[in-house]
Amino acid sequence: MSDNLNRRPLETRKQAWPRALAHVCVGLGISPNQMSVASIGFAALGAAAYWGSAITEFPWRPILLVGAAVFIQARLLANMLDGLMAVEEGRKTPTGAIYNEFPDRIADALFLVAAGYGGGAPALGWAAAVLAVTTAYLRVLGGSLGFAQDFSGPMAKQHRMFVLTVASLLAACLPGLPVLAVALGVIILGCVATLVRRTRRLASNLRGREHD
Repeated sequence: MSDNLNRRPLETRKQAWPRALAHVCVGLGISPNQMSVASIGFAALGAAAYWGSAITEFPWRPILLVGAAVFIQARLLANMLDGLMAVEEGRKTPTGAIYNEFPDRIADALFLVAAGYGGGAPALGWAAAVLAVTTAYLRVLGGSLGFAQDFSGPMAKQHRMFVLTVASLLAACLPGLPVLAVALGVIILGCVATLVRRTRRLASNLRGREHD
């Protein structure tokens, strides 16, 4: 199966600056797998920022929430660069598929669970994390059955991280409102819709194969 069928469609990947940055990273001796692991580091820092925001007041709370938003974007950048380094820069490794998936699941859980504690709604954070991992499992399951991996939303990884980024920035500006809790609720509902959509599409593909 073509690599392109199992890559998340990203318009940003087509721009010149990510490709140039990936080339620089390779020139510095950084491997795609190391970049994938770096995304966990960014997620751990973001999680620490969320937890810190739960136990601090102004001015540290808004600073930490903005920091969490920055680390979310750093995580997404690392996720994009590892693929560019592996494919466009020709640095694929036999274990690349593991590093492409496993760190993502850890990063998702760190951000979502910590956001739950940061927003005073830990149950929502845990629920969002479980559903996020489940949507990814369903995508990979489709790939393991021979189909192109289904990256559809409405709450795929980039959508979850966008909602969380915006919510973090809003929470920094609106300390009296449960912004993070509301955002996690949106992510949960979106993940449920994504699971339904991906399940139906996978079932349709399986039925179509049976009739071929």
